[in-house]
Amino acid sequence: MKHRIVVLGAGYAGTYVAGNLARRLSPADTEITVVNAVPDFVERLRLHQVAAGQEIETQKLADIFAGTAIRLCLARVSAVDPERQVVAVAGADGAEELGYDTLLYALGSHGDDRSVPGVAEHAFDVAARPSALRLRERLDGLREGGKVLVVGDGLTGIETATEIAESRPGLSVVLVARGELGAQLSAGARSHLRQACDRLGITVLEHTSVEAVEATWVQCADGTALASDATVWTAGFAVNPIAAAAGLEVTESGRIVVDRTMRSLSHPNVYAAGDSVYAIGDNGQPLPMSCATAGYTGMQAMKGHRGTPHRQQDRTRQAGLPGQPHQPRPTGRDPANGRPRWTGKDEAHGRPQGRTDQGGHPQDVAVDQLAPDLLYAQAQAPPGRPAGCVRRERSPVRAGCPRRQGGRVAA
Repeated sequence: MKHRIVVLGAGYAGTYVAGNLARRLSPADTEITVVNAVPDFVERLRLHQVAAGQEIETQKLADIFAGTAIRLCLARVSAVDPERQVVAVAGADGAEELGYDTLLYALGSHGDDRSVPGVAEHAFDVAARPSALRLRERLDGLREGGKVLVVGDGLTGIETATEIAESRPGLSVVLVARGELGAQLSAGARSHLRQACDRLGITVLEHTSVEAVEATWVQCADGTALASDATVWTAGFAVNPIAAAAGLEVTESGRIVVDRTMRSLSHPNVYAAGDSVYAIGDNGQPLPMSCATAGYTGMQAMKGHRGTPHRQQDRTRQAGLPGQPHQPRPTGRDPANGRPRWTGKDEAHGRPQGRTDQGGHPQDVAVDQLAPDLLYAQAQAPPGRPAGCVRRERSPVRAGCPRRQGGRVAA
């Protein structure tokens, strides 16, 4: 009987894990089902661009998983029963139950609209594509000089404010920061951020806390009322309550408590990845909700899973056969500098990937051994120097995201 793996959610974490498991596990031994509410892969890191009015091409999950044995189930998860090992879902064909032997919970997060009165009723967010489109519609309806209030000075708030200000220069953008603007960034990044805000005409209100949101204004802790034609809430994220309702061990905020392999402490056949997981890093702090964390926690979950054997060719596919030196192969030229690109090479230095012996010669090492270290470094990078960060000219700060090649998420 095939080992049944069910992946809940096809965001960064769920898509990454499902695609890699499909490559590594034999379809003769395993059955992988991915459950997602929508047919598209949503690039959450770019939703502020959607809200600002840009058209961002979307990828169909069916195209991403093409060529694999993954079964895509377009439905919403309504409940998880870990005792019976079933998941209740509701889709276009009605309600059904999916049985599993191993469950990967990667339902992610949504904008936290319950911590402050009025946010759910009056504020907009960029945590999901529908809400980003609602914000864009609202911005389209504002007149010249309309005031947009962005609450929250994390990376989401910073990018949202700068993107709207640059894409819609006729609007007045105000960024409300609880503390010092960009306090989590390095001194150089903070200086760059302030220059960007000045250049774009963004008004920054530091050391300001919002206690209530109304339709046309917000109430601050010091009693100040700030007028707003569109309030964008980026001051935090929350997780779906399904895990808590299922009886999994969770934190007060509902995130699943796991060990270092991302296995649930209360239910060993349940793994979690992405924003849904509560994992402690080597710095003693919980891993943040981020794309980098999604990659790292997903990789750890795959390493911890022992449901079925790995295919031998996947262990050595990019590292050469055991005892043989790795042979990089040319894959074209870098359009930026015209230099040849090589598979299995360190792009920054043009040398083969992998550890070296004392003589400096490359040793055979599988990509699977390198990826967890890299992803963990991304997840734990100091705020001022996020590893794998991709800076775009249109925004002062941007986090990294999974690479895509030919419409598929690349490992």
